[in-house]
Amino acid sequence: MNPLINFTLLFSMIIGTALTMTSHHWMMAWLGLELNTLAIIPIISKTHHPRATEASTKYFLIQAATSALILFSSTINALFHGTWDITQLSDSLAKIMLTIALATKLGLAPMHFWLPEVLQGVPMLTALIITTWQKIAPMSLLIMTSKLIPTPITLTMGLTSTIVGGLAGLNQTQLRKMMAFSSIAHLGWMTVIITITPSLSLFNLTLYITLTSSAMLAMHITSSKTLQNTALSSTHSPLMASLFLLSLLSLGGLPPLSGFSPKWLILQELILHNLTPLATAMAITTLLSLMFYLRTTYISTMTLPPLTTQTKHTWRLKPNPNTSPLSTSIPISLLLLPITPHLTQ
Repeated sequence: MNPLINFTLLFSMIIGTALTMTSHHWMMAWLGLELNTLAIIPIISKTHHPRATEASTKYFLIQAATSALILFSSTINALFHGTWDITQLSDSLAKIMLTIALATKLGLAPMHFWLPEVLQGVPMLTALIITTWQKIAPMSLLIMTSKLIPTPITLTMGLTSTIVGGLAGLNQTQLRKMMAFSSIAHLGWMTVIITITPSLSLFNLTLYITLTSSAMLAMHITSSKTLQNTALSSTHSPLMASLFLLSLLSLGGLPPLSGFSPKWLILQELILHNLTPLATAMAITTLLSLMFYLRTTYISTMTLPPLTTQTKHTWRLKPNPNTSPLSTSIPISLLLLPITPHLTQ
């Protein structure tokens, strides 16, 4: 793709997300979501492959339908209550429709079916954009309306997402699908706490974006698309294979890595609000996600397939790619736990 066109599309995505995040009027928020969707469709379909065309069609249909549902819910609220202000959502039907639309945009269970298929049909960097940047705009709307959304709905969707993300991820050998179900499980943690402590949900979103970016950038640099490919990651870069292992363990929430802090704080907050059974269920379901992270780390760093002498040293035969985004995200995804109390105050 032409660099000027690529820059225009990425800039449009940034503008669309910023417009949604800073809007107090439903029409402006809807306009930002539409701009975001229209900018990423050419990025998804630029490879001219049938899978990419299928992924872009699915993504467009889902996003267009949910944007129309958001516009419909805001119109109903304006019709009955005479306001287009995002923070003045008063109609019960409008609240339910908005929650369903935003959950579908994010890929929360049970409206998650489009996300794994779309990610499987796109390159790794495009999948990284879909699982990180494209979650910011709908999540910002969800945080802005968190005090208005019924708490039982968010708790149910959050628990369902962690269960579905963990169980379905166990069955995947494709890394992009595995990261899609990982995204669903992490979004479940954010949704569970969003009506109780929105700031904690925002902290979880920020850390999730950093953790997912570091893991998927490592997959992109080592050209890993399946579990079998990860067995060769140490031949591309031995150091990268070790950092990839730690990034996945941080995604799983193992202490003393950064990924442990949001789960720890969310469980603590749920127990303080007398939701101990839900906290117990969330802690158990995260073990399912941890299982496929551990399987990936075992294959990528603890096993070595039969290799020729030339294959063992391929990392010496080519220059290292530009890894400045990875070098920024890796320390944050590994070393943030000691300063977590200062970040959440």
